[in-house]
Amino acid sequence: MAARVMFVSPAESGALREARVDDDGPLSAVGRRRAVAAAAALPMASRRFSSPSARCRETAAALGVEAAPEPGLRDCAMGRWRGRRLDELSAAEPEGVAAWLSDPAAAPHGGESLLDLCSRVGAWLDTVPSGSGRVLAVVEPGVVRAALVHALGLPPAAFWRLDVPPLSLTEVTGGGGRWNLRCGRPLDAGSP
Repeated sequence: MAARVMFVSPAESGALREARVDDDGPLSAVGRRRAVAAAAALPMASRRFSSPSARCRETAAALGVEAAPEPGLRDCAMGRWRGRRLDELSAAEPEGVAAWLSDPAAAPHGGESLLDLCSRVGAWLDTVPSGSGRVLAVVEPGVVRAALVHALGLPPAAFWRLDVPPLSLTEVTGGGGRWNLRCGRPLDAGSP
């Protein structure tokens, strides 16, 4: 039996609306309501994890999921850019932002490169043994992207081409370094 790893992206926060880089802020009131409403559509899992971020922990709680914080599933470390808005960064450091968006090895913020993020998340994914059943992880969109880059053997530059909306479910099945993608679906009461 293959493992099924189900990644759930967190609900909206103020940082998402403001395009703020990794500010670890709480859910918005709207995000919390949507997560509570989505709880009924959440698939069952034998093991549950979350990114250590406030947004992911609060989303898991709103979904009614007791999830163990997993450091390997934290979002990309953004160094001195943490908490800043993307438009501010683009005005202040246009070359740095351009490098970050075009070169997966770049870390102009002094934090983690996208290559490092993909490697760390891929290492976590590879620890999920085949036959371990369903694993649920409430994680930041960047972690979902990194998992997909690793699981599907995509070029790291594909990271920015993967859209992960709030409260969506993205699944990979397999194990032992061979994963298949089951494309994301919204987590709301009306979804099939």
